[in-house]
Amino acid sequence: MGEEKPKLIGGVWPTVKPFINGGASGMLATCVIQPIDMIKVRIQLGQGSAGDVTKTMLKNEGVGAFYKGLSAGLLRQATYTTARLGTFRILTNKALEANDGKPLPLYQKALCGLTAGAIGACVGSPADLALIRMQADATLPLAQRRNYTNAFHALYRITADEGVLALWKGAGPTVVRAMALNMGMLASYDQSVEFFKDNLGFGEAATIVGASSISGFFAAACSLPFDFVKTQIQKMQPDATGKYPYTGSLDCAMKTLKAGGPFRFYTGFPVYCVRIAPHVMMTWIFLNQIQKLEKKAGL
Repeated sequence: MGEEKPKLIGGVWPTVKPFINGGASGMLATCVIQPIDMIKVRIQLGQGSAGDVTKTMLKNEGVGAFYKGLSAGLLRQATYTTARLGTFRILTNKALEANDGKPLPLYQKALCGLTAGAIGACVGSPADLALIRMQADATLPLAQRRNYTNAFHALYRITADEGVLALWKGAGPTVVRAMALNMGMLASYDQSVEFFKDNLGFGEAATIVGASSISGFFAAACSLPFDFVKTQIQKMQPDATGKYPYTGSLDCAMKTLKAGGPFRFYTGFPVYCVRIAPHVMMTWIFLNQIQKLEKKAGL
């Protein structure tokens, strides 16, 4: 009986470890990136440039405004990133086994990234909705503000006022955006690690920094158009007649394209890239450090 418990732990831990490590690294990265994410959302809501938004927030709301929605951001990472990074590593490990241990081609990594992104987005969509609403709340007229106190209060209010299914409002564009982001982020990271190590002979530190930088760029480039549509859908309010400005993500995309052309989808791209790329980089760096600590601890 005394030997069964270690065997059980040894069997369960390799399976859950990628999920726990992924969630922890994403939450640590979010703590650093939250202010930039807040500015990005305000830009997409049409409040001006990064400099204008920063000055306005500091003048009218104080430093604390940059961390509004942090609880929702952490909850999002605890759900979304836990699911996507854990799923991606499980899928790639299974694919490696099927490939007799040989490096996976890029298209297989991309498929694993697409799948992991879709699963993660479905799990994390309620927290993502709470985060967007909390960040956008201060931009609304006083009468329309929801005044959520934290992520759990937001989830409770949304469920009570709009029903359980409202937690997945905008889930369609959220899932599509997550698939695009994770295809760019996850596949490019693994591919870059292999290239830097095997072809260029980089050391561990240079490989992690280089691969995570490339991963961050492709994550931003692939996902911003979908992120823009998702944000517009999640923050829209009905007019006096109860009619919403968009009937869905496709309608939003078509109206945006007609009104501002294709570059309208890349509104706030510099700030978005600055926000996404460092978050991706720090997620990978934190993940690498967590894995090092686990190895030292014999886990």
